[in-house]
This record gives sequence, structure tokens and C-alpha cells, in this order.
Amino acid sequence: GPMPTSALPSATGVRPRPTWRAGALVYTPAGLATLFSWLLWGDFAFQIKERILTVAAPLVLRQLQASDFLVGALIGSLPQALGMIITPVIAVKSDRHRGRRGRRIPFLMVPAPIASLALIGMGYTRELGAWLDTLLASQSPGLITCQLLAFAVCWVVFDIFTVFVNAVFDSLINDVVPSSLIGKFFGLFRAVSLLAGIIFNFWIIGYVENHYQTIFLGLSVIYGGGLVLMCLYVREGPLPPPEASAREARPGFLKSAKTYVKECFANPYYVWVFLALTFGSLAGGPVNTFSIFYAQSLGISMERYGRLLVVTFITSFALSFVLGWLADKFHPLRVGLATLVLYAAVMLWGAWAATNETVFNIVFIAHGVLMGSYLTGTASIRQRLFPREKFAQFWSASNIVVGVGYVVIPPAVGALLDATGHVYRYTFIGGGIIALIGIAAYAAVYRRFTALGGPTAYVPPR
Repeated sequence: GPMPTSALPSATGVRPRPTWRAGALVYTPAGLATLFSWLLWGDFAFQIKERILTVAAPLVLRQLQASDFLVGALIGSLPQALGMIITPVIAVKSDRHRGRRGRRIPFLMVPAPIASLALIGMGYTRELGAWLDTLLASQSPGLITCQLLAFAVCWVVFDIFTVFVNAVFDSLINDVVPSSLIGKFFGLFRAVSLLAGIIFNFWIIGYVENHYQTIFLGLSVIYGGGLVLMCLYVREGPLPPPEASAREARPGFLKSAKTYVKECFANPYYVWVFLALTFGSLAGGPVNTFSIFYAQSLGISMERYGRLLVVTFITSFALSFVLGWLADKFHPLRVGLATLVLYAAVMLWGAWAATNETVFNIVFIAHGVLMGSYLTGTASIRQRLFPREKFAQFWSASNIVVGVGYVVIPPAVGALLDATGHVYRYTFIGGGIIALIGIAAYAAVYRRFTALGGPTAYVPPR
């Protein structure tokens, strides 16, 4: 496994010279394989949660007669709004933390079991809602409303503690994975994510509407258990003490906030990076949030919808390692820009043409493959552009900007669909327009990135 640099023998010693380094950690091939295995297992637990909830949560809400606006607000906007509030605090604390278990692991181990309990609560939405309806008696707003409230409360608790995990998971990777392998590693991450999608959409999706309780309970065990196991077996290396400004004794909130804003947002270059990441991430949002309702409006069954997703996941799985290699060779900025151009073109064509099941199938598969290619190709972009010593802080700042977009866009799209009689083809228009804005932002970043040294000599500005 990994060991501090100081523990290594000289070049003439008995043990072979390690090949890969990440800060003070040095890995032999066996140690690197062990690290990748545990990180990928933790990512599988995270990704199967994402894949299932993306489909299961909207379907449960639809059973409870929720509007498209409420689905967009609760599923799309709320997690981002909570992330905007919580993530900066957790990120800065994690960057500064020095403990026996490292600076990232403690912020993963504690929230995961609590989030798992909230998943159990979501599985028992109907029972909790019925209990609340009985408890309130004549003051009850009705059984369905109580069940909606029960789901929403569990969802909020789940989101709060999932935000902790999201805030530091990528930062852990940045700390322990050698930078020379970061693109290929995220290619493997995407492969695991797609494998989770294939498993869910091939074998599970058809049971979601009628057996969501069992699915939520199983997800609770996989998610909580998977992340805790990863935390037990992944080791962080020794770190230098935080900078002097970070060692000040409990600086006031206003002073900390001012320092945070100045460091993250004063340089226009980082603002452009945040905007590029935001619109790139948002481009797939309209289709992802409402595609299941689009499919239903065309008479497509859940089983057939799941098979479409399996096709996109298998295709993306086959491309994942190639895209990770391309990101390492040509830089994720270039890969992201190229895939967004293709995505915008396909979405705008689909907005005009996808009026029947055949064209929908083509555009939906293209959406999944191209957006998957974008996500795989740019998965390591933050690690390549942000300062390493304050990575979590800049990562959280980028997520604040992304969060603003998610707070606004999903409910706005949902309100548009409600107002237009649920013409879900408009989601393609939204995705195409957002992608065009993302292309402009990526081009602005790339010009500045080239001026800062480009792929071979880039140094993050301070």
C-alpha cells in the first residue's frame, strides 16, 4: 500500500523503487491496485445511489401526485441549494483539518450512516405519511400531503448529509491518487458509474414503481456500508500544517467568508472556470430530470426506457477509458469543449425532430452518450485547474456557482412544462441553449488557460 516518502529505502536497497507518488504517499503497483479497488468500491456505492434516486425519486413523487414544478424543485434544486450553504464550510474545514484519520476521511465516515437512515425513511414514505395523518387527525392536510411531507423531510435529511460526502469525496481522490494518472482514474470512475447504471436499468428499473420500498432499503445498505468500508481501508498521507492564515484561532464568520470570497472569486480566471463548469453540468439537466416523463408521454414503458439507458451506458462504458486517456493526453478542457459542441448540435436537432418514439430513442441515446462523454472527459478538470493545497475550497466555490444554476433551472423548466401542457420536447431546446452558453464559457477559459502556460506549463494562479 502507500507509505510516506521518508519510509523508502535508497535506490540500492532491497525493495524496488516505487513508481507513483501523490504528495507524501508512494505506491507500488500492488498498493496502487489496492487503492484503486477501494476507491472504486466507494464510488460504486455512491453511483448506484445516484442512478437509483434519479429514477426512483421522481416516480415516487408522481405516485404522490406531485407537480413537475415540485419534482424539479425538490429533486433538482434543493440538493444544490443545500450544497451552496454547507459545502463551503465543510470544504474549508476539511482543507484545514489535521487528524489521525487524515483531513478527508472523517468527513465521509460520519455522514454516510445518517444518510442511509434517511434512505430507509424514504422507503417507508407511505407508512410515515399515514402515521402523520393519524397524528394530526382533524388538523391533517390529507393523507397524500402527509406522505409528500414525509418524503420531503427524509429527502432533506438525506441531502444534508450527502452534501458532506460530495464536498470531500473528489478532494480525497485529489489527495491520494497520483496526478499523472488522474484522468485515467476518473475514466475508471465513469466506468463504475456506468456499470451501476447498467445494473439498475437492466434488472431493477421495472420494479421501482411497485417495489420502491425494497429498493430503498437495499440502497441504504449498499451506500452506507460501501462508503464506510472504503474509509476504513483508504489511508491519507501526512500533510504539512495549514497556512498561517488558516491556523488563526477561530476567525470570525465574516472574516472567514471575506477570505473565502476573495481567494475564490477575485481572480476573473476562476470565475470563468466556475461558469464553464456550471453550464457544462447544467446542459444535461433538463433532459435528465424529465426524460422519464417524456418517455411515458410517448407510450414508452419503464422496461423499454431502461433498455435505452442500458444502451447509452454500455456505449459510454466502452468509451470511458479512452476518454480518460484523451483527457490526460489532450487536457480535459479540450475534451469538454468538443463534446459540448456535439451535444448542442444534437439537442437542437432533437428539439425539432423528436415527436415520435423512434426519433426520441435516437436523440435520447445520443444525449446519454454525449453527456456521458462530457462528464468522463472533464471529470479530472478541477484537479488540473485548481490549487492543490486548497482544492476542496475551490471545488466548493465551483459548486456554489453550479448550485445557483440548479436552483434556478430545474424548477423553471418544470414550470414551463406545466404551463405548456407538458410538452417535454422543450427539454431538448433547454439543453441545447445551455450547452451553447457552456461552449462560450469554455472558450473563454481556454484562452486564459493557454496564457497561463497551457497543458505543459500551467500553474494555477493565486
